[in-house]
Amino acid sequence: MKRWLKWIVVGVVVALLAAGVLRALSARKAQKAALEAQQVAQKAQATVELTPADLLVVKTLDLTQGLAISGPLKAVNSAVVKARVAGELQGLTLREGDVVKAGQIIARVDSTEFRARVRQAQQQAEAAKAQVDIAKRSFDNNSSLVDKGFISKTALESSLATLAGAEASYRAAQAGADVAAKSLDDTVLRAPISGQIAQRLAQPGERVAVDARIVEIVDLSRLELEASLSATESLGVQVGQTAQLTVEGATKPLTAKVVRVNPSAVAGSRAVLAYLVMEPAPGLRQGLFAQGTLGTGTTHTLAVPLTAVRTDKPQPYVQVLSNGQVVHQTVTLGPRGEADGQSMVGIEGVAEGATVLSGSVGSIRAGTVAKLPASAK
Repeated sequence: MKRWLKWIVVGVVVALLAAGVLRALSARKAQKAALEAQQVAQKAQATVELTPADLLVVKTLDLTQGLAISGPLKAVNSAVVKARVAGELQGLTLREGDVVKAGQIIARVDSTEFRARVRQAQQQAEAAKAQVDIAKRSFDNNSSLVDKGFISKTALESSLATLAGAEASYRAAQAGADVAAKSLDDTVLRAPISGQIAQRLAQPGERVAVDARIVEIVDLSRLELEASLSATESLGVQVGQTAQLTVEGATKPLTAKVVRVNPSAVAGSRAVLAYLVMEPAPGLRQGLFAQGTLGTGTTHTLAVPLTAVRTDKPQPYVQVLSNGQVVHQTVTLGPRGEADGQSMVGIEGVAEGATVLSGSVGSIRAGTVAKLPASAK
């Protein structure tokens, strides 16, 4: 084959290959353009059906700002009845939950020995009184004899000293009788406050020592929460502020008010204790755990529920309904607080009166057409 014919064949083959490559590139480009057009069409046609409950209106609210607090409930008035004398415990019949009144007899300590001590002290006082009478008569007689010149003044002074000693001994014996009577009275254990028995710490027939714990009494008519605050948090806490608390077992939140703030920090943790009195409510018990928010101030600002703010992008945003479509609007977050029983957050970047989607709707692609029921339009 001639050389020029060979080159012609090679050229034809190259031309055919080039034409095939161009056709393939053109087809791929056309396919890509068609796919993009289809996606745009699908995006334009995407719709979401919303209900009135899915829509929120941005408005200016008074947000109640506060601190998260928690702690156990304690009775404001409580007392532990202790034995004031040693002996055998008798007559203790009260058990946990029983109601007692202030001054009610709870139990007794065997008083046999103490009654004997009272009699002994009284007899000693009577003996001392007899010595006073003897010394008094002797002094009177000596006074008469001194006036008549039968004895010296020194003898009179001696009898006077004897009388003074007898009187002092009598007063000491009387004081001893009073101490013995006080010990006898201490054998009777009485309730110092009205309330209920929280613990029974001893049993009848048991020999108890001085200061042995017998029963604990709590008054549930007034309970308070002991809240532990950091040093920074305590600066904004003042007497009179209120809190909404949830107590385990309670069906609804309860209100409490700050009545005292400890002036000293707890050693070691440097925590500051605040005390909040609970409103009366049935079923509250000492030792139950309560938690909630203590209101420390209010802020007037544009706000939406905290759940309406989305954070799945680098900047927080809300889903705004504008001209029938969903728009992702970047916002700047402000102070947080409570309003209408919801956790709210202040925002900037959205006009007052704008309609945003609630957090329950979830994430919706920007540009999606929103379909609303007739009642919500």
